Amino acid sequence: MATTATSRLPDRRDALLIAAAAVGVNLIGALGVPFTTARSAWFASLELPAFYPPSWAFGVVWPILYALLGAAAALVYLAGRDGAASARWVRTALALFGVQLVVNVAWSPVFWGLERADLGLVVLVALLPLVVATIVAFDRVDRRAAALVVPYLAWVCFATALNYAIWALN
Repeated sequence: MATTATSRLPDRRDALLIAAAAVGVNLIGALGVPFTTARSAWFASLELPAFYPPSWAFGVVWPILYALLGAAAALVYLAGRDGAASARWVRTALALFGVQLVVNVAWSPVFWGLERADLGLVVLVALLPLVVATIVAFDRVDRRAAALVVPYLAWVCFATALNYAIWALN
């Protein structure tokens, strides 16, 4: 029973909140950056799968995905604030969002910091159902928000396949 929440467009304050959420989620996502060292001796020693993208792609894709996630979370928050959705569903959706974001950020210190492709894969396998649950919960509140999370799910699926291939090859 998703609300469409499309009866009104965001006003200027709502648009600022959405933009701030997009920036905020990017800042949270950036917590993993200090651990990410593609030039490390460990990473240089790994055999990478043929479908490993160029390094610059990660720097393009992640900020876009984090911005979409922030906008999605803001839409869910706004639906609750405006009374367009049940407060219980909004709390549940935002709690799931927070948990999956923490698990997402945990991947970098595990994979890069600990230099453990096997444990990185465990993190991603745990992340996938959390992302799906977040999409389902967002859909109960605002279908647009759920749709904004779908590209992230696709990328996490790709990242899981990539992590698995790195682990399997090494």
